[in-house]
Amino acid sequence: MIGRITGILLEKNPPQIVVDAHGVGYEVDVPMSSYYGLPATGQAVSLFTHLAIREDGHFLYGFATADERAAFRQLLKVSGIGARTALAVLSGLSVTDLAQAVALQEAGRLVKIPGIGKKTAERLLLELRDKLGKALPSLASAAAPGVAARPSDDRSDILNALLALGYNEKEALSAMKAVPEDAGVSDGIRQALRLLSKA
Repeated sequence: MIGRITGILLEKNPPQIVVDAHGVGYEVDVPMSSYYGLPATGQAVSLFTHLAIREDGHFLYGFATADERAAFRQLLKVSGIGARTALAVLSGLSVTDLAQAVALQEAGRLVKIPGIGKKTAERLLLELRDKLGKALPSLASAAAPGVAARPSDDRSDILNALLALGYNEKEALSAMKAVPEDAGVSDGIRQALRLLSKA
């Protein structure tokens, strides 16, 4: 298994790039989240990779972070999700956004991605619910396995209330970081609003 590739970036034709590693040009498909962070052609590049071997060929996929690759591999395990769809998901959502969508079971965020219908989104959320947080290195190291990916119902209610009040997701999540984990819904909303009013 090819786990990482380091070389010179020769071509950029989204979603595919070509990396020259010791004189061999490797065609690598990358999600747009990784593509936007690539250096200019002719520069050195290093990517985490996933090699897929199918009847019609060998396909190499590249990712800027280990979390992106871990999320891609978890997406491939979902029935009906192929590599093209998995790349589309990671092109439409960051790993953090995907983890939050799974944690809060928000199908609406997934159906905005081309190729993802309501049924596929619901199946994806269901199958990833207990797996995605455990699979992501940064989340797994930051908390007990799965905890970061599965906020309590109270946290979900607080977040949804803030969004309903017109705050954007970034503001709401930032305020929630300062709200104690054991805060009830009404108390949590009050504390978050107090913080947001000072911002």
